[in-house]
This record gives sequence, C-alpha cells and structure tokens, in this order.
Amino acid sequence: MGSPNLIRADLHNHTYFSPDSILSPEQVVERMHRAGLDCIAITDHNTVRGGLAVREIADGFQVIIGEEVRTADGEVLGLFLEEDVPRGLPARETIALIKAQGGLVGVPHPFDHLRSALTAAELDALIGEIDFIEALNSRVVFAVHNKLALEFARRHDKPVSAASDAHSPREVGRSYVEMPPFTGPGDFLESLRAGRLVGRLSSPLIHMVSRYATIRHKLGWNPG
Repeated sequence: MGSPNLIRADLHNHTYFSPDSILSPEQVVERMHRAGLDCIAITDHNTVRGGLAVREIADGFQVIIGEEVRTADGEVLGLFLEEDVPRGLPARETIALIKAQGGLVGVPHPFDHLRSALTAAELDALIGEIDFIEALNSRVVFAVHNKLALEFARRHDKPVSAASDAHSPREVGRSYVEMPPFTGPGDFLESLRAGRLVGRLSSPLIHMVSRYATIRHKLGWNPG
C-alpha cells in the first residue's frame, strides 16, 4: 500500500470489456494486492461495464469507474462515471456528457501519434474544459510523449496523472500516483495536484497482447 497518509492510485486501465484487453475483473483485484495499490481507475474503451464489475468484487479497494471514449477528435478519459458515454461524438460534446454525470475529464497519452490522441490544436481549444493531463502512461512506446504531456500540463497549470494503461495482469501497478486520500470527484483534483508520479514504461512488445485480444474478440469471444 501507499506511504502513511498517501495512497497509490493507478488511474487508467482496461478489463476484457475492452476488445484489446485480456484482463478480467478478478485479475485486477489480485494484481492490486500484489502491486500494493489502494485505488484503481477502470477505463474501458467506450463502456463502464468493466469498472462496475471490478467495483462489485474489490472489497477494501477504491475503484473509480471510468471510460476511455473514442471521440471524433481523439480519445478522452472520463472518471467518476456510472453510465456509458457514447463514442464517435465531437470531443467537446463528449466532455459535456462526462461533466453532466458529475465526472472529471482527462486526456490520455497526449502527443502519442501511434494512438488515437487528441491533436495539439484540439488540446489547446479544449484546455479550459480539461481537468487533468495523463503525464505518465506505461504503454507509450517513446518516453518523449510522456515528457511532452508533462510540459503541456505545466504550461497550462493542470494536475497530472499516471497510469499503467494495463491490458493484461502483469501490467497492473506499473505506474501510479502517490497522492493524499480522496473521497470523490470533489477533492480528487486537489489530491492529484499534491501527488507524485511513480512508474516505468512497459516493453513495446506488450502491445502484442492487445493484438491477440483483438483477434480473439473478432473470432467471437466475449466476456461472460
């Protein structure tokens, strides 16, 4: 677990309710124990089903239900959700729907041109509506993308998050924020601002897991 008066929060992860993940809710809880995490955000692609499933079984852990939404302009993170936010809408409309649920808006892996990140122009246009920036993502292939995200956040005085972006069991807890405890969206950003990013990059080969998971889904496998 975290240091006294601090918790370890891994703030962007995927269960097998994302078509590119093999991570079950049960494995999430097991790996949280092993990694010493206190809090995890489950942010499956375009659904909150994984977060709801993990919350049901994560006795003693704090679970943030979220979603990584594929907008028409790139991906956006919503945290503290209870219902799905539909994919394919303009980013500004997606952000409005997240906030209508009382959720917070983050930007996952910005500047990562290998994934569906918001463009620099979109980031600048939406910065007033963005609550936090993901500045440490273990799945980026090039560390410079995390560096650019941190610099962008500092320029705009936005709190920063860290995430394993896990799609398989061994990835859980690879990156996290050591931060003061929080009770919900109302005090989350203040705690995040006081936090420290901890972690390291995964091997680029980890993306082969997602390729396998995607093929498995296309062949008809679905979560129970």
